[in-house]
Amino acid sequence: MPRVLDVQYHLQNLNVDVTVPSTPIFEAITTDISRFESAVTRTEMMKEAAMESSAVKSFPTIRSGSYADIGTRPSMDDEHIRIDDLSSYLGSFFKWPSAFYAVFDGHGGPDAATYIKRNAMRLFFEDAELPQTSDIDAVFLEALVDSHRKAFLVADIALADERSVSSACGTTALTALVIGRHLLVANAGDCRAVLCRKGVAVDMSQDHRPSYLPERKRVEELGGYIEDEYLNGYLSVTRALGDWDLKLPLGAASPLIAEPDVRQLLLTEEDEFLIIGCDGIWDVISSQEAVSFVRRGLRRHDDPDLCARELVREASRLHATDNLTAVIICFSSPSPVESCPPQRRRFRCCGLSEEARNRLRSLLEGN
Repeated sequence: MPRVLDVQYHLQNLNVDVTVPSTPIFEAITTDISRFESAVTRTEMMKEAAMESSAVKSFPTIRSGSYADIGTRPSMDDEHIRIDDLSSYLGSFFKWPSAFYAVFDGHGGPDAATYIKRNAMRLFFEDAELPQTSDIDAVFLEALVDSHRKAFLVADIALADERSVSSACGTTALTALVIGRHLLVANAGDCRAVLCRKGVAVDMSQDHRPSYLPERKRVEELGGYIEDEYLNGYLSVTRALGDWDLKLPLGAASPLIAEPDVRQLLLTEEDEFLIIGCDGIWDVISSQEAVSFVRRGLRRHDDPDLCARELVREASRLHATDNLTAVIICFSSPSPVESCPPQRRRFRCCGLSEEARNRLRSLLEGN
């Protein structure tokens, strides 16, 4: 399988310039998964193992495309990652076929988004603490979810210590990992992931905005406030990495958090593609509209790069006012467009008058 990587993202040239936080921080944010293990019976584990073995063998043939545009903004603060063959970059880290995608929407400048993109492999994979197993079983999946949550929190802490990133700078983040036939999406902020299942949009993330009632309630319970749909009258999201001038000291509960929502599912033959994009897209296009638009494009030309470009241009046409970034991840080839059968030429029958018939008869008889 060919390797695809965003042209600006050279893994071989990553510069790891932030020291990973010390062990106590890891211990503070590590969750106990023993409760999950105890809830899984031996029979369920056997069924899970059999299912996962089959899932690995049927890893989808992934193709992806992406496109980004500055839009009407004076600077480009979006970043994204696109890797169709993750195992070829990480060596033996994963024993199964895998792929990784991410979008980061910076605010207060591009520095926070750029830093997270540059260090993404270390944060999400190289420093991950995962059990050694030959199968993608329930225990491994729970550990993987926990590892992704931890990566968001560690990235947030790293931004607090990174001198090149202002405390007034931050970024939303959404990652999508495909391992075997498992899809895992983690999100903090208002980027969005939408799955196309037989033409129907399935949201794989929740927009963390002050208008979302559970987020508003959480913010207000922690002493924050919402003013004109902005957190503390300043930020349009309630979850983000960085923005340390809005967060309480480390260890204190803060209205603005970096904790991601994580969702996972087992991909089936009905799942056609995934769209991940920054909020500039979703400000003007609904999830279902985006799925229908991309599906039509894939059926026309089967080119995910072109589909991403078309989706961004459609958002621009609809007067989007933000940076625009879209990534399209295809899990299957589109169904061919049903072509209309050639229509037979129809002739309209005309009635002839008696005089016309007589003239025609005389002509044919040579008179």
